[in-house]
Amino acid sequence: MKLIDKYGRKVTYLRLSVTDRCDFRCVYCMDEKMSFLPRAQLLTLEELEWVGRAFVELGVTKIRITGGEPLVRKNVLSLFQGLGQLEGLKELVLTTNGSQLVKMAQPLKDAGVKRLNISLDTLKQARFKKMTRIGKLDKVLHGIDAALKAGFQRVKINAVILKNRNHDEVSDLVQFAVDCGIDITFIEEMPLGTISDHDRAEAFYSSAEIRQDLDASFSLLPSAETTEGPARYYRVIGTDTRIGFISPHSHNFCESCNRVRLTTEGNLLLCLGQEHSMDLRRVIRANPGNITPLKQSIINSMAIKPKGHDFELDRQPQILRYMNTTGG
Repeated sequence: MKLIDKYGRKVTYLRLSVTDRCDFRCVYCMDEKMSFLPRAQLLTLEELEWVGRAFVELGVTKIRITGGEPLVRKNVLSLFQGLGQLEGLKELVLTTNGSQLVKMAQPLKDAGVKRLNISLDTLKQARFKKMTRIGKLDKVLHGIDAALKAGFQRVKINAVILKNRNHDEVSDLVQFAVDCGIDITFIEEMPLGTISDHDRAEAFYSSAEIRQDLDASFSLLPSAETTEGPARYYRVIGTDTRIGFISPHSHNFCESCNRVRLTTEGNLLLCLGQEHSMDLRRVIRANPGNITPLKQSIINSMAIKPKGHDFELDRQPQILRYMNTTGG
């Protein structure tokens, strides 16, 4: 069976959020004083695995575990172990801030995780503390080392670039990736939730500006490679490193969207930048142990998947949910 929306796009990729909580407070992701969901509202780990199973049976071949910070959820390794055994799932991958990888990298690899995306926006200690509010850079760097030692198929850095905050480090971040033999993706900030740290229009730094900065230090070759996500990739000539650009503002990627997101409380979001959704928690709990109604609800959701998002930096955010509640 296949999931195909009304625009003919085939959905093969599920982003599964396991928690809205995080041990960082990144300035572009959440407000400084966040209110988190009561634990009783969250899907259980067993229910999250049940959703993953339903999607795989409907043709999804890639599941990314997200948060918040996924690895702060108690006993979350059992979810990776369960999903890692699903027949038909080609890729189980994870986005993390890296803070828990010293102890978790090898168990995640053993559970079947193929690739890791690790958030790293700066290599400067004081700046890291300012951008994450409470994070420690050394902890993340040690986590990256642990991930490399564990031997994942691919490790990648994700960097959100903000003008006059960290835009002067894009070349240093690429050099760090080259030195580690890993990939890096630069992400334009997405206007989700109301934040107090900065004005998003003033802090916006486009993918084109990053490319221009990098041309002074690196030779980049456009690549047709893909990880089935929204990034456009370039090879750094003379290295094994790829540079990706995710550009929701300057290069909208909606025409090829192949993904949906499940929030930690069970809302299936059909678009990152729209509110079209379906309550799967209600379906799961109304039909315990019966996967058929869940699969039918997922199939039905394809009819409300919108054509795309419409982010505008000079307006108040159209989407009031924060990135940590959306699933990063």
